[in-house]
Amino acid sequence: MLSAHQLHAKGRRDPLLPPTSLAVRRGELLLVAGDRQDQRTALSLLLSGRMKAAGGHLSWDNSTRTKHLRLAAALVDSPGVNEPEEHLSVRDLVTEDLALIPRRYRGALLSGPWLKVNRFEDIAGLWTEQLEPQRRLELLTALALANPRTDLLVVDSPDRHSADELTWLPRLQELAYDAGRPLAVVAAVSAVPGSWDGPAAVIGNAAPAAAPAAEAAPDPEDTGTPENQQTPLETEVAK
Repeated sequence: MLSAHQLHAKGRRDPLLPPTSLAVRRGELLLVAGDRQDQRTALSLLLSGRMKAAGGHLSWDNSTRTKHLRLAAALVDSPGVNEPEEHLSVRDLVTEDLALIPRRYRGALLSGPWLKVNRFEDIAGLWTEQLEPQRRLELLTALALANPRTDLLVVDSPDRHSADELTWLPRLQELAYDAGRPLAVVAAVSAVPGSWDGPAAVIGNAAPAAAPAAEAAPDPEDTGTPENQQTPLETEVAK
């Protein structure tokens, strides 16, 4: 189980991530909404163990060790962090990603057989920028799961590629609810789809509520009489 309590990160001026609390178990998909891309990316980096928090509590399977979380978590398609470079072909991307997976004594996985087994041969020759949103997410999540240690998927802004939730939501549900390999899946999105009735949270949900503005004290010298208008007493004196 991934648990975050009042997790936050500092920025140069405004908070990079306001205090946020959430929890997700294996076999669950949690959508976390946030208007700002930088906040969604900061949350994704923190939840996957790729960035240190300024405060709050974060744990995976009751362990607060960052190393334990990082080994279990895969960060998927984070803008400016690990999104595929446009000049790469799918085949080259797969080769690079598979080479990063620790495989003691067995060497790196080969891209050709992997593409065939996972049914991506039809897009192997395309540039990553040519991929349709749904196929892109299928590829990137499959690569994340090529590492047998992955138990937690953190997907950064899958809805930025398409306004159609059908291009990303069904795939994430499929991964979370897979009986053979149930995963804890978190997706940081710009808005929770209206059709979604599962677990959801909002970035900044643990921030303290703003204190109500104090009412201005009345000016003791203010009689409520408009300027240049005589009071009843002044009117009598003038007579």
